[in-house]
Amino acid sequence: MSRSVRSQLNPAAAPDYLPIVSGLVVIDDMSDDSGVNINGPDSLEGALLYILIGIAIISYGGYDYVQQTEAVRESVEVDATITELDIETDSGTSSNPGANFDPVVEFEYTYNGTEYTGTKIYPADIEQNYETQSGAESAIEEYEQGTQTTAYVSPDQPGDAFLKDQTSNAPIIAIVLGGVFTLFATVSAVRKL
Repeated sequence: MSRSVRSQLNPAAAPDYLPIVSGLVVIDDMSDDSGVNINGPDSLEGALLYILIGIAIISYGGYDYVQQTEAVRESVEVDATITELDIETDSGTSSNPGANFDPVVEFEYTYNGTEYTGTKIYPADIEQNYETQSGAESAIEEYEQGTQTTAYVSPDQPGDAFLKDQTSNAPIIAIVLGGVFTLFATVSAVRKL
């Protein structure tokens, strides 16, 4: 990039260069077309819809975080048998081309005389995925298919056991992403007024 960061922060330092704000992101109007070009919603109604979606993401992340915290606090230990371990690869889409790796675990356990099958590593409903295969493998490296382990069950939801008696950061990531989405949508809505 041929322009200095100082000129982006202080337009007076480079009077021939002024960043152009379009939509949600500052656009560099540079001759080499290396600027980011992301437009926000076309109307105030669209921006308001984006704000509602952002708030919904924040709410769901917050709800999931509270639920998993309660599940960890109220859980009891049960014996479980690991029946399946795998890593699934999601190659992404054309708009989001990066690959994600999801650890898959399945285990059987009995609680109060009833047999269940569980698939959760953490108590959160929002699943945690990884950008590398080694990261996904590390999430399940302590388990082996056919071996006994300890699972954790919330007495209120005995069919929803999990293997790690700790909270996941996936709901927090959802809250942060929802917050950023809402912030950008709010900025866009204010500009439409």
